[in-house]
Amino acid sequence: MKQFLLWLFASLVLVSCARVGSPVGGDKDSIPPSMVGSNIDTTRINVPRDIKKLRIDFDEYITLKDVSKNLIISPPIQYSKIIPSSTGNKYLEIQWKDTLQANTTYNFNFGNSIVDLNESNILPYFNFAFSTGEKLDDLYISGTLSDALGNEKNSEGKDKNLVVGLYQVKDTMNYRQKPYYIAKADLDGYFELNYLTPGKYKIIGFDDENNNSIYDIGKENVAFQKDEIDLQTSISGLKLKTFPSKKMAKYKEMTASVGGITMVFEGNPEKVIVKTVGEKPADYKVTHKSRSDSVKIWFDATKENIGATVSENLRFSYDTGAVQDTMSVFYKKPTKDEMTVTNPFGNKLVPETDFRFSSNYIINKIQPENWKLEADSIAQNFTARISELDSTQVFIKSDFVVGKKYQLTVPKNTLSSFYTRSSESVRFDFEVSKAEDFGSFSAHLKNIPSQKFWIQLLNEKNEPAYQQYTNQTDIKFINLKPGSYRLRILVDNNENGVWDSADFANEVSAEDVYIFKKMGDKEVMSKINVRQMWEINENWDLTLEEQPVN
Repeated sequence: MKQFLLWLFASLVLVSCARVGSPVGGDKDSIPPSMVGSNIDTTRINVPRDIKKLRIDFDEYITLKDVSKNLIISPPIQYSKIIPSSTGNKYLEIQWKDTLQANTTYNFNFGNSIVDLNESNILPYFNFAFSTGEKLDDLYISGTLSDALGNEKNSEGKDKNLVVGLYQVKDTMNYRQKPYYIAKADLDGYFELNYLTPGKYKIIGFDDENNNSIYDIGKENVAFQKDEIDLQTSISGLKLKTFPSKKMAKYKEMTASVGGITMVFEGNPEKVIVKTVGEKPADYKVTHKSRSDSVKIWFDATKENIGATVSENLRFSYDTGAVQDTMSVFYKKPTKDEMTVTNPFGNKLVPETDFRFSSNYIINKIQPENWKLEADSIAQNFTARISELDSTQVFIKSDFVVGKKYQLTVPKNTLSSFYTRSSESVRFDFEVSKAEDFGSFSAHLKNIPSQKFWIQLLNEKNEPAYQQYTNQTDIKFINLKPGSYRLRILVDNNENGVWDSADFANEVSAEDVYIFKKMGDKEVMSKINVRQMWEINENWDLTLEEQPVN
């Protein structure tokens, strides 16, 4: 019995030494860890260049959370080890192999990665700086970084990882390297670049989606200023806005598709010239909408006996103006290659709008004289046209009456595409919704741009649900579906009919953007709640919207 008690006592002692636990009872700890010392002298100056580690001691056990995403060292140092990795310690230690630069201030910004072990209380935005010279540089730049288009998430639907970087001005700027100084913005977009050396810099902000601390041109949103910063005194209140960045036109792939082949590009080229290389197809047509990412090559695979039983290697050349090349694809005729006509837009027609339907092929010719539109078995007058913006769609215009049900019959062979492709007979049933099922929105604009602009009502995904291209001061949207919207203006500064994003490589700024935000509203963009039979009215002075400095 005595031996058992001795064994039990020894076991309890071992367990208590091996585990750091929360105390039982009492108030919950809400105080973050506090630094109590380091391996670097308290003056933090004249630090030897051959030092290979930084150790910081704390008053309690800590652990590091997402340190690889949070820790930023300026100027950059490639560290080889960091402690603690997962278990708790009363210190953290960073080890590196590099020899430090002379007369340089180094700043270790840990973001929100340092937390206490027991309660996960965060030590927010902890910095540790030291200098290999005789003084700590103390200049700073602070400000805000925000998304110009009002997007709350990045392109992948994830939380943003906004960072701001400074590059030393040189004859050749290399933005493929990490910035000389870099800092993360907090959840509100606020940032601070601290312990800066006087000098000339270029500043950029970007959404670092892949966490590599380097701006990936064309893939990540970017904010930049054309003019360099001559930093002699600290700067505060700087406002930066990130914009989508123009991608270089680049071939991506070719695939077999209904009616032929689809060639896909990155960068939305303005114009693409495509030609066949070889004997097949002998007869083909190419369609490409300017600034679209896809080019369609149409041909009749059955008539030319292409890929009917086995895949055939087809070759095409392309020319975007900047890039020319020849690519090939193994083509096999799709099992389902018929022309089909459908109504993906719903059978509830909004009052005072046209009915429309769509095809999987380019629509080349229609014969509406053979179509029939009826309401209560009575023929209705109508006109039909192929959409100028999307030639896969047809619009039907008539004096549609609210509450009535309609039937549109499109007989076989009365709608066709290239190479005598035609659809089977189809009938569409739809009705016109009541006006009281919708709401409206009006805006009176002050100090509008001198150029035309798009005024947009955005849905929950921040995509345009309704928009107008105009230069008027009084705007009205009618027959809006009830819901929550946000308001934005994109300015067509160069009046080319397209809103142009930023061209970072050539230092060309994006065209102007205004987002509607009421005074005192905490939202990034104020919500406009549309209700049935309600008309919302807003006044918007665009001079109150600050544009980024370029």
